[in-house]
Amino acid sequence: MDTPTLPETGAAPAANNSDRSRVLRAFNLSLGFVLLLVAVFAIQSTGWDWRGWAVAPLDASGLWGLLGAPLLHGSVEHLGANAVALLILGTLAGSVYPRATLRALPLLWLGSGLGAWLLGDIGSHHLGASGVTHGLMFLVFVLGLLRRDRAAIAAGMIAFLFYGSMLMTVLPHEPGVSWQSHMGGAAAGVIAALLFRHADPMAPRKRYSWEDEEELADAEAQPDGELEPPSPGQVPVLWQPREGRDYVVLPFRPRDRQDLPRE
Repeated sequence: MDTPTLPETGAAPAANNSDRSRVLRAFNLSLGFVLLLVAVFAIQSTGWDWRGWAVAPLDASGLWGLLGAPLLHGSVEHLGANAVALLILGTLAGSVYPRATLRALPLLWLGSGLGAWLLGDIGSHHLGASGVTHGLMFLVFVLGLLRRDRAAIAAGMIAFLFYGSMLMTVLPHEPGVSWQSHMGGAAAGVIAALLFRHADPMAPRKRYSWEDEEELADAEAQPDGELEPPSPGQVPVLWQPREGRDYVVLPFRPRDRQDLPRE
């Protein structure tokens, strides 16, 4: 006996495996970057003079900080806060938008440094990956607003749930915190979202059975695809005239005077 093969049975497991592999890949890359930050911080603890690789605002020599500043951190708490944000936002962005995130990272990296270099106080030094984390948050959030498919909306809501406060930290709020790099990274994230919103294909929209039934009914009713009025036999009868009359009389009973409202 021949049994028909159903190709749809393997579609869902294949899709789940693909999604799982993308999440795992994005997490591993984010974890690798966090381990790099830990290694650089360990080198800083040996007494190495890192100030040459930090952003020095409006100083030509401080432009090297555009490359090195996101790798440097001032304390364990500073490193820990950015590490957690990088793991969450990096995994979220890399799994939902792998192509857009890969193209946006250089822009986020340089944007955070440029914000500190242009807006920072002269004589200060800016360092840390917080500008990159702000860029990732704004990238995911704005892509959710632009694309508006199910995965994009879910990613934007998760990013806002964990790090919605970043909408406020792009402004001066606490001494010693580089809001300038936050603003630069956030601006780069918005620009990257506008530039690369079509880099990743849209997820296929789920089709429901009732949509197929409606299309089938419409095709049977109008096989030629033309809009035609229904036949007289298909028009429902709303009023049935009396025998011998071709019109309908609607009787209206006059209201009694006692029913009228009194002044």
